[in-house]
Amino acid sequence: MARWRQAIELALSDEEIGMLKALSRSRTEPASRVSRAEMLLCYRETPSFYAVGRRVGAHHQTVQRCVERALAYGALTALDDRPRPGKEPVITPEAKAWLVSLACEKAKDHGYPHELWTTRLLARHAREHGAGAGHECLAHLVQGTVCKILAQDEIKPHNVRYYLERRDPEFEQKMAEVLCVYRQVQVLKKTAAKSKKSDKSVAIVSYDEKPGIQAIATTAPDLPPVPGVHATFARDHEYKRHGTLSLLAGIDLITGKVHALVRDRHRSREFVEFLELLDAAYPAGTAIKLILDNHSAHISRETNAWLATRPAGRFAFTFTPKHGSWLNLIEGFFSKFARSVLRHIRVTSKHELKQRIMAGIKDINRHPVVHTWSYKLAEAA
Repeated sequence: MARWRQAIELALSDEEIGMLKALSRSRTEPASRVSRAEMLLCYRETPSFYAVGRRVGAHHQTVQRCVERALAYGALTALDDRPRPGKEPVITPEAKAWLVSLACEKAKDHGYPHELWTTRLLARHAREHGAGAGHECLAHLVQGTVCKILAQDEIKPHNVRYYLERRDPEFEQKMAEVLCVYRQVQVLKKTAAKSKKSDKSVAIVSYDEKPGIQAIATTAPDLPPVPGVHATFARDHEYKRHGTLSLLAGIDLITGKVHALVRDRHRSREFVEFLELLDAAYPAGTAIKLILDNHSAHISRETNAWLATRPAGRFAFTFTPKHGSWLNLIEGFFSKFARSVLRHIRVTSKHELKQRIMAGIKDINRHPVVHTWSYKLAEAA
């Protein structure tokens, strides 16, 4: 004759009760853990497997097993499933290592037109060539399994993360030269603030080009916002290209004034034209120092021939190192200009685009901003 089931005395600490209550109210924990937390809390109040089972909607034997596990291993351990032996793995560790090694190579090196692997392509290649490499277990490999194997080693062969190799052996020296110019700007600003009179003996200009500004026209009128109906401007997807323009610009780092030209290209002749603009903008006795990159137009024979016609000391160039354009303060200005004046711009011709750009420069010069460089400036002292 079967004996009556006896109630099990389950003692829970205050900490365990608090954690069980939090788990029982959770909306993110697995349902099995939430259910078992409720079982233990209900059993603590009513030590009856049948009563708890009816209350939580589970079989009384399920409640009994949960309580017995809590008594044997602890209340929080009882919330998790027991470890099961599971099925013997079909894919061997050697096959997984071969697959990971394959993922670290390029797909094009294995005769595919793809540059990099996709997980689907990698699975197909493993099915077709795995047996030849001694891994018959990969004959039925699927994409999902490939994702799991690669995730274990944190391999993402379909992604590319860019880096920048430092190719200029004199990077530090050239950076120091640029920082010394910014340091000179700081000194000139302090001197001008004290004497309340600007020093016209030197002008320091941060210069660069912004090429490829597109002159794009709409093919249908833009529709304005309508309160309560359309929150934004509406624009037809189709557009018409009229070509591109280049903005040649330099910021006077002491006054904040922007000197600019807009041309179809940015060759040596356009750069010389910009230098002529600077030459006319400053008094004859002012030394004009430019911070600029090593673009071919800046060091060409045509540019040097024009510089040779100017008085000694009129122009002085300080070049940023290769891949060091971020050291040039004008880059920040171009970024802001693209996000304000050029953002969503539509024009009917290149001529209109030129006028809009120059109008934007004129508007900036109405209230010039004196830009300040601070990164590693103390090291240039």
